[in-house]
Amino acid sequence: MAAEYQKNSLTLPDAIAMGTGVMIGAGILALTGQIAELAGPNFPFVFLSGAVVTAFSAYTYVKMSNAYPSAGGIGMILQKAYGATAITAGAALLMAFSMVINESLVARTFATYLLRGFDLAPSGWPVPVIAVAVIMFSWLVNASGNRSVGLFSTLMATLKVGGIAVFGIAAIWAGGFSFEATDQASEYGGLTGFIAATALSILAFKGFTTITNSGAEITNPHRNVGRAIISAIGICILVYLLVAFAVGSSLPLETIIEAKDYALAEAARPALGPVGFYLTVALALVATASGLIASMFAVSRMLAMLTDMKLIPHSHFGMPGVIRDHTLVYTVVVAAVLAVFFDLSQIASLGAFFYLVMDIIIHWGVFRHLRNDIGARGWILLTAIGLDIVVLTAFAILKTQQDPAIIAYAVASIVFVFAFAKTFLYFNPPRPHQHMS
Repeated sequence: MAAEYQKNSLTLPDAIAMGTGVMIGAGILALTGQIAELAGPNFPFVFLSGAVVTAFSAYTYVKMSNAYPSAGGIGMILQKAYGATAITAGAALLMAFSMVINESLVARTFATYLLRGFDLAPSGWPVPVIAVAVIMFSWLVNASGNRSVGLFSTLMATLKVGGIAVFGIAAIWAGGFSFEATDQASEYGGLTGFIAATALSILAFKGFTTITNSGAEITNPHRNVGRAIISAIGICILVYLLVAFAVGSSLPLETIIEAKDYALAEAARPALGPVGFYLTVALALVATASGLIASMFAVSRMLAMLTDMKLIPHSHFGMPGVIRDHTLVYTVVVAAVLAVFFDLSQIASLGAFFYLVMDIIIHWGVFRHLRNDIGARGWILLTAIGLDIVVLTAFAILKTQQDPAIIAYAVASIVFVFAFAKTFLYFNPPRPHQHMS
């Protein structure tokens, strides 16, 4: 595997850009309207609650990454906590699938904003066709090498963080610092809705794990992985709050929910006029494309590490190249299939279930087996678990009422993943002292 990873190929700014690239691409663009639908007029504060949950969660990843920087990131943490077991393989696959789900979410978001830019309805066959096309573009960028990804991520992250911040400030200024979204306060929200919406907002932050998964390639990883994670989360919470209040100051709640897949573009039209609308669409396209590229970069490495650890099967299907090239193709195929067959709301829900279950497993494993080795505080790890359970429970309750089918898909998928991992390891037991990068 050493030949497949390039040490010191990603600088600290590259790593921060990669993390913010994934977070902003999925978070503020794809999820604002969905969060508003669940939380009601208090939806901007959901991003704050999501940041709190993420901060407790990130503690585990920072501590582990500083101690053991690895190209496998999540897989490395699980392997050290649980060994070469089905729990490690299953939870790592859940993380990988949640990242691939994120890619399909971002790809469909790209498609909806592109269609809105041409004043077309973001529905029907054009959405999956465009989504698959941008997934293929992202694959081409990733196939060109690490340095291309790092430079592209840094440039795009700078453009979109600055551009989205300008949009937020301009929209709030144009709206006269009022908050239109309070008009229907009695019709939406509630405590359960707010907590459930926090599950979706966590998806807007989970891109920090992209940094964890690239640990072996970041310069001075024992310090810079943690610094990059903290910096990326800090940047994103400021951007999310600014834009959420900007959308709320420009549109009433019902309009935000109606345009939930492209809320920023709709908010730009009344606040900033036609020019602002098209600039916002362009900004959304940049944000989603760069987020997709960064996510694909990380998940392909994670799958390659799991393959190297002999925890998942691998076949090159006649393809040339190294394992990472093959896992990159697998990622593209699965993301494209999801983008074709699921809508944005369903994709986001599946991603939330997968990620939260995996996150709980990681915190518990570190608490039980590794906290003394890495100097982690037990109460922080337990708090992270408790917050995840509360958010996951509220989200499951709400989805049981709104879309019970997605609960069935999520449960069946999780059971299948762990059963698959158990079966594979039963017939292919890993060798003792398996190599770790």
